[in-house]
Amino acid sequence: MFNKPPPPIRIQPSSTWPHISLWNAVQDALRALPAYFDTKTSIEGMLATDIHTLNAALSATIEEQVVGTLNTMRAVWDPGKSYQTYSFERQSQTFPDVRLRRRQNGQDIIMGLELKGWYLLAKEGMPNFRFTATSAACAQADLIVVVPWALSNILAGTPVVFPPYIELAKYAAEQRNYYWQHLRETKNNTSIIIPKGVQPYPAKRDQISDKAQADSGTNFGRMARYGIMDKYIREAMAIKFRGITAKDWLEFFKVHKETTD
Repeated sequence: MFNKPPPPIRIQPSSTWPHISLWNAVQDALRALPAYFDTKTSIEGMLATDIHTLNAALSATIEEQVVGTLNTMRAVWDPGKSYQTYSFERQSQTFPDVRLRRRQNGQDIIMGLELKGWYLLAKEGMPNFRFTATSAACAQADLIVVVPWALSNILAGTPVVFPPYIELAKYAAEQRNYYWQHLRETKNNTSIIIPKGVQPYPAKRDQISDKAQADSGTNFGRMARYGIMDKYIREAMAIKFRGITAKDWLEFFKVHKETTD
C-alpha cells in the first residue's frame, strides 16, 4: 500500500535571527491594521446587484493603501527606532509583492509580504486569488497576508479592513503542493513542475511558479481551496455589518441578483 509522506510543518525564523523581534512586531502591526487603516477612497451609487464587482475594481487600491498604512505604523513595528532607514515597498509583478527594505548601501531586504485584498462580499464567499510561487522563492521570514475589507455602509462609503490572515509563505507553498499531490481525490496526473535554481527575492523576469501537470479547472494555487484558510474564512464570514453577518449578506445578494429572464 502506498503511504503518503508526512505533511509539511511550519518552520519559523530562528529565535537567534537578528531581526526576530522586528518580524514578530510586524505581525502585531498587521493584526492592529484595522485600527490604523485610513483611506480617502469613497464609493457611492452602487447597485446591490453590482456589489460583487468591487473585488476586481478596488482590491489593488486597498493593497496599496495597506502598504502606506504600515509605513505610518512605524512606532508599532519599530518602537526602538532601530530600522529608521527601512520601509515597506510594493512592487507589482514580483514576489513577494511587498518588501521591507532599505535602499541605502545596496538593496538590503529583511522580509517580504505577499499581500492580497479580499472583498468580503465578493460572490465567491472566499478569497479567489492564486498563490503559485515555489517554496524555494520564499524566505523563511516571508508571509502571506490576506486583508479582508468591505464598504462602511455596505453599498457605499469608504473601505474598512478587518484583521488579516497571516501565514508563512514557505509553508503555504509546501502545503499547496502536498494537497495537490496527496490529499485530493482525483485520477488525474498529480505531478507538479517545479522550477530550478530559484532563490528568495527573485527578479521580475525569473520563472518562480510551480505548475500542475494536469489542471483543466485551473485550480492549482487557489489558496482557499486546499484547507489552509478554512477556519479563518468561517470566522470572516461571521463578521457583522449593520448587525448582519457577511455570510447572510452574501445570501441576500445572491437571491436578488439581476437575471436576464
